[in-house]
Amino acid sequence: MNYLNLNEEQISSVTLELNILLADYNLYYQKLRGYHWNILGKSFFDLHEKFEEMYDDAKLKVDEIAERVLTLGQHPVSQFSAYLEMSNLKEKSPLVSDKEMVEDLITDHGKILNQMRTVIEKADAAGDEGTIDLIGAYIRELEKFSWMLNAWYKNTNDTLKTSSMEQAKSY
Repeated sequence: MNYLNLNEEQISSVTLELNILLADYNLYYQKLRGYHWNILGKSFFDLHEKFEEMYDDAKLKVDEIAERVLTLGQHPVSQFSAYLEMSNLKEKSPLVSDKEMVEDLITDHGKILNQMRTVIEKADAAGDEGTIDLIGAYIRELEKFSWMLNAWYKNTNDTLKTSSMEQAKSY
């Protein structure tokens, strides 16, 4: 690990967590493809397009995560059977309603975000700023997708918390 000047033992724990994240993203990518292909009903145009945007994003992240593992001097997991064993996500039939699809993705986002935070913890302990930078950007992007899906899921008469607006008025 000379060329990165990082402790090999600590980096092994980072690459293990990155490989779990890689497994998560592979299952997430395939789930998005299935939902994209099988969406029906009044939400078809909106969700068909959004799921495509999301799986395109996931596809890039799969490659970048694998390349980060390689940069850290280890091999990325590349067998789907291993992904199924390692992943925090579970397969689900794409033959569900639009609301079930969105609800499932929001749940998966929470699991992926937790895994990303674990990666950052391990990377921080190893002094691995490159991984922290990469995954930090992923967190921001996935949180935005989560917000959008959550907004879609709500009823039009639902409201957001107004506490920050009330605080601003007091200034």
